[in-house]
Amino acid sequence: MAVAFIHRFGSSLNEHVHFHCCVIDGVFEPAVAPDDAPCVTFHAALAHALDAAAFADVQARVRTRVLRTFVKRGLIDKDDATEMRAWAHDGGFSVDGSVRIEGTDRTGLERLLRYCARPSFALEHLHQRDAGHVVYRNPKPVRTTAPGARPAALVLTPLELITKIAALVPPPRAHRHRYYGVLAPNASLRSVVTALAPAAVPPAPASAASSEAPRHRAVARYLWARLLARIYEAPPLICPICHSQMRIIAFINDAGTVTKILDQIGESTQPPRISPARGPPLWEAAAQQADNDPQ
Repeated sequence: MAVAFIHRFGSSLNEHVHFHCCVIDGVFEPAVAPDDAPCVTFHAALAHALDAAAFADVQARVRTRVLRTFVKRGLIDKDDATEMRAWAHDGGFSVDGSVRIEGTDRTGLERLLRYCARPSFALEHLHQRDAGHVVYRNPKPVRTTAPGARPAALVLTPLELITKIAALVPPPRAHRHRYYGVLAPNASLRSVVTALAPAAVPPAPASAASSEAPRHRAVARYLWARLLARIYEAPPLICPICHSQMRIIAFINDAGTVTKILDQIGESTQPPRISPARGPPLWEAAAQQADNDPQ
């Protein structure tokens, strides 16, 4: 019962395939409620069972299965796989399970999931130094001069930046997020388990009966504005001028009515022109030609 996030990138725009897995520390057992409705019983894992020996066993199993798969697919030879098992630091395989979030810590859980689902690079770390170079600040530098260490910043030409980003693009039709166990899309207990998640319930009026149990909110009932605000971190229904809450009056789909409204407010009624396709930018060639031109 886990959600796995497949990362193909490192902190310095390098290719580094690894997984972030959010695993439920327990198991769900199917049960039947008194009204014959399906339900589940959760059995939490023992705290002392998740020790260093357990993580080492998982690490050894993952290493064996990955190397076996590489040999089967012809990516490495059998002798190379045997040699990699004898390498120091377990042949480059490592498992870290030190992060644990309590079930009631919804803010911490959201922060962890946002970290796991983050993109390959952050725009706030990218800056333009001059006309021919950009600087990408490494959020996790290593203060050492050893070969292969992560530098504090990368100075790249635009074409070098595009080359690095293009190498991090995942293959087509391959999901970066995988769901396992009762969280899998076709799991029979998925709807029952996800209904156990606490939902934000507005406070009831003072005159309301306190015995009324709160109802879980369906995913389809989430406001689209709230979802956009969670993605872009900016509420779309807040007026950028007076900063007050805007109210949706109507959705207009008639082309003639839309044209009249745009004319009334002075906006163009024609769609923006699409620029034609062009070749890749040639900053390096232009800079080299400028250096070679006689003064």
